[in-house]
Amino acid sequence: MTEEPCQCSDCQRFYREHDRLIREFPTFKQQKELNWASIQSFRTLCTKVTDELQKQLEERKLTEEAIVDDIHVSDIEIAEAIDELENVNAYLYAIEALMERIFDTRVAKNVELKFKEISKELAPDPLNVDRLILNRLFHQTPDFPDKGNIN
Repeated sequence: MTEEPCQCSDCQRFYREHDRLIREFPTFKQQKELNWASIQSFRTLCTKVTDELQKQLEERKLTEEAIVDDIHVSDIEIAEAIDELENVNAYLYAIEALMERIFDTRVAKNVELKFKEISKELAPDPLNVDRLILNRLFHQTPDFPDKGNIN
């Protein structure tokens, strides 16, 4: 028996985004570029936030007297966040190294066409007329009442 996909709002949002990315970037090359840009932007943002938090923590240490027993909770939280973000950046660097190997991979044009073909099966356009009709068959919508209510 197959397991039904989760219906929580977070998972549903993930499914929609997943399908959108397949529809909008249906080739091997586009997926490589998208993932590279995503990793780079994530790493850039994490690095900038880490730098800002370190700067904030250093400024606080300079303006306040350093008493070991009087550490503010926010200072501890900032220090923990910096440690976590540094770990995230280390993971992102590792992913980046793997992505470089993926960028060395080339596929033929007919394989790129196969990517496009399969992408349409995996993530059909939700606004496509056939998809809208199919969705209405599976789900009652206000503009298409349940057949049981028709007199």
